[in-house]
Amino acid sequence: MRFLVTGGAGFIGSNYCRLILKKYPDAQVTILDALTYAGNLSTIEDLLHSGRVRFYAGRIQDPVVVNGLIKAEKPDYIVNFAAESHNDRSLLESGSFIQTDVAGVHCLLEATREHGVERMLHVSTDEVYGTIDEGKFYEDSPIMPNTPYSSSKAGGDLQARAHHISFRTPVVVTRGGNNYGPWQYPEKLIPFFVIRLLDGKKVPLYGEGTQVREWIHVLDHCEGIDAALHNGKPGEFYNIGDESNEKENREVVRILLEETGRDESLVKKIEDPRKGAHDKRYSMGTEKAQRDLGWKPTRNFETSLRETVRWYKDNQTWWRAITELPSYKDFIASFYGKYLGEDL
Repeated sequence: MRFLVTGGAGFIGSNYCRLILKKYPDAQVTILDALTYAGNLSTIEDLLHSGRVRFYAGRIQDPVVVNGLIKAEKPDYIVNFAAESHNDRSLLESGSFIQTDVAGVHCLLEATREHGVERMLHVSTDEVYGTIDEGKFYEDSPIMPNTPYSSSKAGGDLQARAHHISFRTPVVVTRGGNNYGPWQYPEKLIPFFVIRLLDGKKVPLYGEGTQVREWIHVLDHCEGIDAALHNGKPGEFYNIGDESNEKENREVVRILLEETGRDESLVKKIEDPRKGAHDKRYSMGTEKAQRDLGWKPTRNFETSLRETVRWYKDNQTWWRAITELPSYKDFIASFYGKYLGEDL
């Protein structure tokens, strides 16, 4: 069983690689990753020592790289995690998001068709649906993205749909909720807040922190992705979320404060830099995935979130090496500098 995992040196992709290596004793994994800001070899160091993983540096929008790699490695499955995936970054520079999230997906679809790959799974996000005040989004809900990031992901989804309809390309698409867990790049809410709180630094909370997100542990998400890869129907979309874990951002921050031993004095409420683009609430119905894939999330949010905080406490060497990089410091300063000032 041979897997090509694109974006495998990132947060969700690396956790997926660990999952399938454990789940399938005969699995051989090839990782393709551009090693941009969120992909790091340190994240997959243990995988590279397993003897069952090969790594190649390259971009999914480069057909020479993609086709050459598929010819050499002959994967049965392509699982695409590669993406520019941060809303705040997309407000600063949106062009690269289109290149990776739209053109890159098209390149993988073409390669899947040309080389007769058994199946491709494209990992997308609940953010393509936009925001919803009440109720839930389902797989047939209209997609109405509100940021350059989410619109680029929607573009990739539509490429997958059109490719299946036009060419019967065997592609399945999953849409995940907000992930949390180990190895997450420290610019997303949970790891960003945790590492700052551990160092006694202030954390920036947008407005009153009433934005609602549906959280799913990364391993629950990865198990859903793998179920869709093997049991999903080509051309179909599956919501992979945890409906029991709708939380306001301020609820999440409360747990992070408790687990790091800090108090509200380190929370600085700031103006929302996304203006009208900050979605109020995400929520997905997952009945289709549970019914058709035989999958459901199993991890308790608060217990797993506290375990995640402890993981960051115990793995400071990994994230401190990242946060000392000039590229990381520059992004944090460019986006949060005017809000945090000397507290940065």
